[in-house]
Amino acid sequence: MTYDYIIIGAGSAGCLLANRLSSDPANSVLLVEAGGPVRNPNIIIPAGYPRLHRTSVDWGYWSEPQEHLLGRKLYLPRGKVLGGSSSTNAMAYVRGNRADYDDWAESGNEGWGYDDILPYFTRHESNADIVNRFHGQDGELNVEFPSRYRSPFAESFVNACEEKGFDRNDDYNGKEQAGAGLFQFTIKDGRRHSAYTAFLKPVMARKNLRVLTNTHVVRVVVKNDRAVGVMAEENGKSQQLLSARKEVILSAGSFGSPQLLMLSGIGAKAELGQNGIDCVCDAPGVGKNLQDHLFCPIGALSKQQIGQNHYVRPFQMARAALDYLVRGKGVLNNSPLEAVAFGSSSLSPGRVDFQFHFSSFHVGEGYDSDFHNYRTFPDREDGFTVLPSLLRPASRGTLHLRSRHPQDHPVIQPNFLSHEDDRKVMLEATKKAIEVMEADAFSRHRKRRFSPPDISSDDAIWLHIQRQVETIYHPVGTCKMGHDELAVVDEKLRVRGIDNLRVVDASVMPTIVSGNTNAPVYMIAEKGADMILNSSD
Repeated sequence: MTYDYIIIGAGSAGCLLANRLSSDPANSVLLVEAGGPVRNPNIIIPAGYPRLHRTSVDWGYWSEPQEHLLGRKLYLPRGKVLGGSSSTNAMAYVRGNRADYDDWAESGNEGWGYDDILPYFTRHESNADIVNRFHGQDGELNVEFPSRYRSPFAESFVNACEEKGFDRNDDYNGKEQAGAGLFQFTIKDGRRHSAYTAFLKPVMARKNLRVLTNTHVVRVVVKNDRAVGVMAEENGKSQQLLSARKEVILSAGSFGSPQLLMLSGIGAKAELGQNGIDCVCDAPGVGKNLQDHLFCPIGALSKQQIGQNHYVRPFQMARAALDYLVRGKGVLNNSPLEAVAFGSSSLSPGRVDFQFHFSSFHVGEGYDSDFHNYRTFPDREDGFTVLPSLLRPASRGTLHLRSRHPQDHPVIQPNFLSHEDDRKVMLEATKKAIEVMEADAFSRHRKRRFSPPDISSDDAIWLHIQRQVETIYHPVGTCKMGHDELAVVDEKLRVRGIDNLRVVDASVMPTIVSGNTNAPVYMIAEKGADMILNSSD
């Protein structure tokens, strides 16, 4: 079969690209997804996302042991379903900081400064809660402050942040990012509004769009330095050639896209040779420059059962399900996250470099709970959590092939907190989060702070960070955009050295944005679609 465009990966970028490229009936578009259709109800229910980890809709990646985290391996969830990680994430809508994008442009990526990319954020946004020039009202993706459920803890968190020196900010996606306020979410009518829901599902009946699920692309076919198609396995059957007249577009994410490039012979020549792969294009930057966000929990128990933990009990969960299904109300209508704060450490005065996620949910006391395994949450007594996060890490990681077999997960070495500055900012942010947790604004709710168990010294707090820190699953940068020797794509997202091949996903970010990464990926796809449709190649 031959198509004009073949898109690999039906995640945040792939679904939007499929929508935009197929909007012209003259274009035939194939979207290929390794996962299956959306059937798990926890995808649809906003509060259900913790139950999606380590299921069939998750790739189930793990990091290599982390030297600065006591040798721990960290779980790295990635969505393996229509919608990709937008079907399995916490639905937070955060664009980052103006300076993030201006940095991209100043490093030589023309057209990627904040003023250039703002229209690509607003084009697909539908936001009835904030009406100003920073937000769109007529797009497909619903962005809102969920009104069907909010715990009393959320406003106390914002007040606690103000008490400890943060400004109140009711729109961190607007003129200024710094400050504390409520989270904006991609939720609509009490349901997750994913890339699949917003961009793909409404157009799947288009005759010029075909969507293949449960189909694993094993390599891009390159002839004479030109991508001409892909080899794919559908439901584990024998490989078939899918041909592309115009372009092959990788939107497989920061783990999938570099792995696929290397399996196709595009990567560091020596590494390809070690895996028995002929080098088609010597591209040493493929799989390098890996960046991600981390957070660690600062937890407290509450005096009242007005949070989310008690809903873990079967009877309470049944009541919550009834409220959700029959009345359209209650805790299941919202993400476990509720509020957020952005601040600057002493290493970055005047520019945001840490973030607090706030949740009316806590993992439990001790260190035997797994933050990414819902089944290990031992505590059904309500509480709340402040999660400090390092936003602009200086540490850089790598991704390498484990073997030449496409089904083998790559070797992922994030090198978390390997840079001294990252350790300083993480410690400073964590100490600030402890201050917020112990603020007077929480006094009417806070029974006792239990995490970290020891805050008597920086060493004690650092040990807590090492034992509890987790990824927020925001990997970026492994196919970076730019013009240096490690750049994989140019400013038009074209793979350097190979014609008719682009990468359009989080892997092209030269540096990670200062916030959750889903919204920026939509922007990258929106801009990428424009460049593809306007290409004169």
